[in-house]
Amino acid sequence: MESTGGAYLNTAAVTSPVGIARLLQMTFGCTTFSLVAHQGGFSAAYGTFCMFVWTFCFAITVFIIACEFTHLHGCLSLSWGNFTAAFAMLATLMSLTAAVIYPLYFVQVGCYPIGCEVRDFRIAASVFAGLLFVTYASEVFLTRAKPGQVTSYMATVSGLLKIVQAFVACIIFGALVNDSQYGKYVATQWCVAVYSFCFVVTVVVVAFSVTGKTALLWFPFDRSVVIYTFGAVLLYASAAVIWPVFCFDSKYGSPRRPGLCAKGKCPWDSQLVIAIFTYVNLLLYVLDLAYSQRIRFVSHL
Repeated sequence: MESTGGAYLNTAAVTSPVGIARLLQMTFGCTTFSLVAHQGGFSAAYGTFCMFVWTFCFAITVFIIACEFTHLHGCLSLSWGNFTAAFAMLATLMSLTAAVIYPLYFVQVGCYPIGCEVRDFRIAASVFAGLLFVTYASEVFLTRAKPGQVTSYMATVSGLLKIVQAFVACIIFGALVNDSQYGKYVATQWCVAVYSFCFVVTVVVVAFSVTGKTALLWFPFDRSVVIYTFGAVLLYASAAVIWPVFCFDSKYGSPRRPGLCAKGKCPWDSQLVIAIFTYVNLLLYVLDLAYSQRIRFVSHL
């Protein structure tokens, strides 16, 4: 019976360093959203986002552990190595965002008016949220591709950067819809088109990698990704020049924040956020292009 069980169950899924990291992710994630749901509380879009992050990451982590422990991932039409690497990077970014947002909006030093018990629960939830981020970052560190190693694309620096690029693009989109007034000029509409095109293609690249369908394409996937990344660098470089000019030059916009602009509802603030993250994504695409010259990957790992 033991030999038969050994053939079906993969104990390394919970005893290896990566497996232990995932068990800690499951523990810290469950603890975090339980503390918030029980007594800490949440409200508004920020609190709902944090709860979504913790429950979503917990559910996917449990799914990954169960599949690896029982070898069921072999029955899925996924490139498992690409899927787990992509999720670990995405969960790292999402858990980091939640770990910053929740204490920023919900934790306070004094007890008034929420009460000391609620305050303590929120502080504890914030601590576990930080630990959750650390465990996901640890998995990324443990599973990333080593120099000269042939591995799944999403485990390479270039693959991980694709997740970060898409995440940063989502931040840009969030600022765009927050009364950024991007429709005033054709030039700023061009920038929106750049953000949208690069985001869609990046998501498509990730989707093909995770589903393991790259081998079915009639063109070389790795070379096409490098060509696209070069194009994305040029597109983002144009947006990095155009957006600040049409938003902060005195001829088209305002070089300084208007004094009467309401906090949280000021177009100038959204325009500044977009400008900052445009440069962030430009840098990410440049790094991606540099690293993509040196990687070798296979799609079925």
